[in-house]
Amino acid sequence: MSTSELAVSYASLILADEGIEITADKLQTVIKAAKVDEVEPIWTTLFAKALEGKDVKDMLLNVGSGGGAAAAPTGGAPTTGGDATEESKEEEKKEEEKEESDEDMGFGLFD
Repeated sequence: MSTSELAVSYASLILADEGIEITADKLQTVIKAAKVDEVEPIWTTLFAKALEGKDVKDMLLNVGSGGGAAAAPTGGAPTTGGDATEESKEEEKKEEEKEESDEDMGFGLFD
């Protein structure tokens, strides 16, 4: 990560921590106050647009949490008929057979 990207990242975090809206002008002001001169204005614009309308604190708190996973079925009687699972297994076998039959056509990768 370049110095420019780090400076803009830190400036974004400072503004978010203070509860100030993140804009390109405010990012540039914080960066100049930190005496970092080598930041091109494109970086502040990119970060401001990327973080527009987003809660940075919330993003930081939820870094490791993925989307909610579907609940795993617990033991007990199935809610649907057992025939559905048997049918899907038969379909998978048919698909596997079709894939295997393609290989037997005599065509090879390096022929």
